[in-house]
Amino acid sequence: MKPYPDREDGKRVWLSQDEIEMVIDEAENTEQEIAFKLGANCGLRRKEIARVRVKDLVTDEKGHYHLRVWEDFAKHDHYREPPVPDSVANKVEAMADFGDLDDNDQIIDYTDKTVYRWLMRATARLEADTGDEGWDRVDVHDLRRSWATHILGQGVLPSVVMSWGGWKDWQTFRRHYLGEFSPEVLEREREKVEFYADGDPLDAQPTANTTVPSGGHYADD
Repeated sequence: MKPYPDREDGKRVWLSQDEIEMVIDEAENTEQEIAFKLGANCGLRRKEIARVRVKDLVTDEKGHYHLRVWEDFAKHDHYREPPVPDSVANKVEAMADFGDLDDNDQIIDYTDKTVYRWLMRATARLEADTGDEGWDRVDVHDLRRSWATHILGQGVLPSVVMSWGGWKDWQTFRRHYLGEFSPEVLEREREKVEFYADGDPLDAQPTANTTVPSGGHYADD
């Protein structure tokens, strides 16, 4: 969790994959589950979650699912195609097969403000259950932020993450994301340090550190 560099209020939050699953488990129905996953597993913005339609779910030549996320929803002239987990695609297809949705229907037939309220209710319950006030800081955009940082930590090329997430300006993306790390990456690096990994600090052998980590302040996108 970090403050915004250009705002006095709010925090930028990175959720671990376990925390993402906790959020998803708080979904009250299938639509809420899909909405949370569109942000946390596909990198969609809040307004995009409320706009994608059934026919925007497509497959490539290998049968892998993608979503066509239109940059200009009115004109439909440019789009990106982030991957979609099978679990999400199968639920969408099941809703369509049972007659709940037509091809032109929005997958989430609610406004983006409603999606926001769904997440606020979910995180309020998590805060009450865990006693962790950090849940009060989580916003819908933090699902997208956590998605991008997580897949970068898994080794996905930054240019591919930009394409999937709809970022066009390299300098902005580099400042916002390449200097941040998912909780899993931080834990992995922590385990490399002997006295952090339940070792004896007296036995740790000091070594020269010749690597200068990158840093800076990052905005939101």
